[in-house]
Amino acid sequence: MSERSTNPVTETETSNLKRENPIIIEESNSESKKQKTEAEVLTSKESKRNDSGTEEKKQKQQQIAAEKEFKIEANAAEDKGSRHSMEDAWVVLLDASLDSPPGKLRCAHFAIYDGHGGRLAAEYAQKNLHKNVVSSGLPRELLDVKAAKKAILDGFRKTDESLLQESTSGGWQDGATAVCVWVLGQKVFIANIGDAKAVLARSSIIDGSQNHPDGVSPLKAIVLTREHKAIYPQERARIQKAGGSVSSNGRLQGRLEVSRAFGDRQFKKVLSASILHS
Repeated sequence: MSERSTNPVTETETSNLKRENPIIIEESNSESKKQKTEAEVLTSKESKRNDSGTEEKKQKQQQIAAEKEFKIEANAAEDKGSRHSMEDAWVVLLDASLDSPPGKLRCAHFAIYDGHGGRLAAEYAQKNLHKNVVSSGLPRELLDVKAAKKAILDGFRKTDESLLQESTSGGWQDGATAVCVWVLGQKVFIANIGDAKAVLARSSIIDGSQNHPDGVSPLKAIVLTREHKAIYPQERARIQKAGGSVSSNGRLQGRLEVSRAFGDRQFKKVLSASILHS
């Protein structure tokens, strides 16, 4: 800050004052220096505060930029095929904060529920699973991988328990398999029950080049989930230990191909909705 800005007296006026009363001018200059020193101290303090605020803002911007290094785009399509009605449901939530204020951690949620025996179980999971996961403690501010996994596991359990109560009171026996994805910050969490799959399409490099001659990158399909079917040895053993049976055609109690699902209360003694082994 210049001396001129701290002393409103112009150069011409100062020159005249020096000739008339040099003592006053000397005091004025002393006061000006004092004001300047005080101004410099204040400016220095303000600068430190601004630097601190700037640093916090910079860190926040870096965090946001880091989370946005990969852009999320999503869409869904459905086809009921030869069935009389659509039994599946899906969820696309780029901002999965629901009714609560968004946290500092980016959260997106995507899911597909493959219904069987009707659509009611798929619709119930569509409306309630993510709410149950959030209420179970899905991280909102800082990423905690252990807490996120626990919230997802608890959310699946709560959803199945409440779905069974709903189906009992409503007199329906629908079931649904599920594959769900949560994007927290830069981490992706995937959970599934039944035979619904998550597949990653990853760009591959051929002969040191990322592109084909036509300019299109080849993609490699990577299955990220493991199916739960009654015919698989580990699932068969669990079912038999619980008192159930697997028929020669690999179906649970001779009827259901999958060994884990939401709902299906008539099979619940041996049909799990747990994703602990997914």
